[in-house]
Amino acid sequence: MPRKPRIAVILDENTSTDGTKYEASKNYFRAIADAGGLPFGIPYLSDVVDAAISEFDGFLSVGGRFAYPESWYMGDEISLAPYSERFEIEQAIMRGYLERDKPVLGICAGMQMLGCLYGCRMAPDVQMLVPNALTHDKRGYMHSVSLAAGSRLAEIVGLPALEVNTFHREAMAHLAPPVVASAHADDGIIEAIEIPSKRFAIGVQWHQELLAPTDHPGNGIFRGFVEASSGKP
Repeated sequence: MPRKPRIAVILDENTSTDGTKYEASKNYFRAIADAGGLPFGIPYLSDVVDAAISEFDGFLSVGGRFAYPESWYMGDEISLAPYSERFEIEQAIMRGYLERDKPVLGICAGMQMLGCLYGCRMAPDVQMLVPNALTHDKRGYMHSVSLAAGSRLAEIVGLPALEVNTFHREAMAHLAPPVVASAHADDGIIEAIEIPSKRFAIGVQWHQELLAPTDHPGNGIFRGFVEASSGKP
């Protein structure tokens, strides 16, 4: 039997309260398992960074609400989110994967981390970026996203558009090369990015893991990620 790809999943934490607990939706792990991978939770310990990079085949950066450096935002804007120990550990792990061209999938905050490591910049509030923006920070709300023709994401999903959930306050405001936008909401907000020069480096702003228990076409993203982590093109 072929060896299943081992996927490192950075844990989130309870930043909304006192930051003393790790937390992550079980759906992240189920989505990876259903796609044929073996998921493992990664804590915020500097001693695990090298092992997380070298001993796993792919890296899943999950959603969360925590502050990024001020230099990652447009102009004089700063994050409204709290500090998290997650940032330094996750940044080191994701850099390691990208340097080695190992697959990376970023969801929500993970997409923002992926883009900013390449020089993209964010807005701390979608409404500041686009005053008439759709509702983007409401659990249970769905809206349409259009996938860029010819993008890796469109190839994986096999559709020109998706209905996705939306639960984010911050948004990507400026893209830097070699990052490209692979999905937009109808109001113009960037909903997905990818790094074409990498074997697999995709970020989505929505929470695909919440749709994993359903027959949602976006679940192909997890399958594409796990396939790439197995060494398949």
